[in-house]
Amino acid sequence: MATVITNLLSAIPIFGQDIVESNNATEFSTCYFKDAFIFKDTLLSVLPTVGTVSPQALKKGKKLRVEAESKIKYLSIPYQFIAFLAGFIDGDGYIQITRTTKGFIAIRLAIILSLEDLSTLVYIHSVLKLGRLTISRDIKNPTCSIIINRTDLQEIVFPLLIHHGIFFLTETSRAQFDKALFIFKNDIKLYDLVPNIKEIPTEYKLPITPFDYLELAFFKNWLVGFTNAEGYFFIKNNIDGCFQIKQRIHYQLFEAFKLIFDTNRKIPIKKEKYAQFSVSSKSNIQKVVYFFSFSGLHPLTGKNFIQYLKWITNLKNSNRYRNINLPQ
Repeated sequence: MATVITNLLSAIPIFGQDIVESNNATEFSTCYFKDAFIFKDTLLSVLPTVGTVSPQALKKGKKLRVEAESKIKYLSIPYQFIAFLAGFIDGDGYIQITRTTKGFIAIRLAIILSLEDLSTLVYIHSVLKLGRLTISRDIKNPTCSIIINRTDLQEIVFPLLIHHGIFFLTETSRAQFDKALFIFKNDIKLYDLVPNIKEIPTEYKLPITPFDYLELAFFKNWLVGFTNAEGYFFIKNNIDGCFQIKQRIHYQLFEAFKLIFDTNRKIPIKKEKYAQFSVSSKSNIQKVVYFFSFSGLHPLTGKNFIQYLKWITNLKNSNRYRNINLPQ
């Protein structure tokens, strides 16, 4: 049992490894965790299940979700990745809440991408080790997807977000999260008993001003994930480099992008529905490159990362950007 405890302590962020490397690690574990059941309850309280998971749902799973040794390992997933994932879901994912044929509630998290961005989903799946990764080779629209079921949302995904204080920043994802969380916490089983979204309390209020977004510790890594889903790096016809993000209108959020990249450019609105953040000046491009290459944030992944590397190569070959600091 002492060996198991030592292995688990090493997974605890910040101080876990220091405890294990101490010569008194065995004495520590023996003194503080004499009772295995107390130890298990202590660890599970760090990442508690949201709501109630039925025994039938647990039996269907292939992972030892209810074991402390299995659950605590998710705390070793880097904080930067969780923030990146939240941003990516805000851009390209959704929490689906539907009514079954018998009137019950079905909940799942879905991320669906074009097949050419399969590597991004493979990466996410390899880190989370959750969900079903599938490929649809439809000739007209080949896609790939990750579907994470209700049980994993209750036991792993939502607890991780809550544990790290990370939340969604678009109104659609926030509303979906609040609704699912309300269903879990209140153990609502029938779809018709779910109240209107206006009657469901908000777990995390969205920032009020653009500056409030910058106060969020996870915002920059979230922005990398959001860019991975909704951002573009390209060279315009006049040979200017351009960085662009498009999404549904979120005025304060897009104004926060302007603060991050220190620009006063106006945010155009397309068809009264979509906002577009875009920069192309030499000074702004330098700030974009610094943000994505030199800030120590979670890196871009998959198709978007390849696009970024090609963009950097084009900038290097352009006389206009010859004097800016670019990654080697």
